[in-house]
Amino acid sequence: MSKTIKIVLISCLVIGYWSSYAQYYPNTEWERKSPSTFKINESKIQEAVAFAKANEYQGEKDIRLAILKGFSREPNHELLGPTKKRGGPAGMIIKNGYVIAEWGDLSRVDMTFSVTKSYLSTTVGLAFDNGLISEVNDRVDQYIWDGTFAGKHNSQITWEHLLHQTSDWSGALFGLYDWADRPTRDGQLDDWRYRELHTPGTHFKYNDVRVNVLSYSLLNVWRRPLPMVLKERIMDPIGASTTWRWFGYENSKVVIDGIEMSSVSGGGHHGGGMFINTYDQARFGLLFCRDGKWNNNQLISREWVKIIQTPAPAMESYGYMWWLNRGEQQWSETPDHLFYAAGFGGNYIVVDQEQDLVIVTRWLEPSQIGELVKTIYSSF
Repeated sequence: MSKTIKIVLISCLVIGYWSSYAQYYPNTEWERKSPSTFKINESKIQEAVAFAKANEYQGEKDIRLAILKGFSREPNHELLGPTKKRGGPAGMIIKNGYVIAEWGDLSRVDMTFSVTKSYLSTTVGLAFDNGLISEVNDRVDQYIWDGTFAGKHNSQITWEHLLHQTSDWSGALFGLYDWADRPTRDGQLDDWRYRELHTPGTHFKYNDVRVNVLSYSLLNVWRRPLPMVLKERIMDPIGASTTWRWFGYENSKVVIDGIEMSSVSGGGHHGGGMFINTYDQARFGLLFCRDGKWNNNQLISREWVKIIQTPAPAMESYGYMWWLNRGEQQWSETPDHLFYAAGFGGNYIVVDQEQDLVIVTRWLEPSQIGELVKTIYSSF
């Protein structure tokens, strides 16, 4: 046998070997496989599905009422963006890219509340990858000079502080004050309004006004609507439907380069945020499960997918607007390398890169997410 023929044969064997292990990505339709294909206990998976169906979120189906009740403690809380009546429990379990379980109406478009923050974080990552943001530790006032980050306190805030929700940004945006968002149980109006500020980076506080400050700042960096950036760079390439929408508030329009644009919200706290179906959530989760790669295209850098999982120094359970399954928020009997997007009403995208596993669940009673994930992992 000639040397040339040997080389050709070896090359064919190598190509054949690697192609047999090529990762599957869904096209228009998802391919389905039995859990047993992956040596997963099918009865346990069915138990998990039954559990998700039986533990529906107990809040109102009229989301306007659910929001107003859920945030009734907040001073002058009101709805400023669109809402939509929700559907029932729905979800998917994706293993190696294949659907191994599903339940509910997967095509229904629903609000997803703070899962939106993980989409917002993604548009920050794209700005980072494209050099629009040089370093996450850059002060934001180096980019936004309109007074949003003026003053001794706010001028210290970096992009990382905003992503980690440790900025303690102080002020008002679109008529909403930072101190009125999820105020402490103790104290009254003046205590909240005139509280002592924490040095940026030292104190974690989940706060949608500050998330919206990040969105507004990023809009000024991109100088294009963030939903357009997300659609072109992420959602279209992963084959998402055309049914999702990302809204801001009725009063969150800004003019950039002479064009009026909506500064979208990072959640549904006052209405708005991401409205999306379960299939599209699963595609988004699979992208991050695969290190930002879809087929042969690196849509967002591996570096970004890695750093979103870096815990905030002030909060071990939180990364760059993705929750981390560690610290005080860890679910029992589940791997600590999981990361996930989470939103009001029991909306979750759970990602396990080591198992190539994505779990999407909607309208699950939030207190039951740990038990659901534990049940799924008991099937392995």
